[in-house]
Amino acid sequence: QAQLVESGGGSVQAGGSLSLSCAQSIYTYFDVCMGWFRQDPGKEREGIAAIYRGDSSGSGTYYADSVKGRFTISQDRSKNTVYLQMNSLTPEDTGVYFCAARGGVCYPSVLFNPQIFSYWGQGTQVIVSS
Repeated sequence: QAQLVESGGGSVQAGGSLSLSCAQSIYTYFDVCMGWFRQDPGKEREGIAAIYRGDSSGSGTYYADSVKGRFTISQDRSKNTVYLQMNSLTPEDTGVYFCAARGGVCYPSVLFNPQIFSYWGQGTQVIVSS
């Protein structure tokens, strides 16, 4: 059964760090775009970061302006897992974080088009207190 399994998240004070991970069993070969999105109650899903796994050496990354310099998306190809390291967290980073996957390439606008992702994780809560 195709799935994305997220882990990590939790509660932290402002200025702290958290790490999220997402293991996927859908695309075990190349050409997959994986992203992290955040959703607050009553708001639309917001793109945070995305990473592309193409050929053996290619790996493009994309970030929302609000997290550039603070968040890092990375991947472990051997484990089909994507990570999101979140540093210098602020209360505005609070929300439910979702992992998403789609076959094919990534491009910057994927962060603004969550509907193009085919698979979604269950979400993990991140709470940043001031």
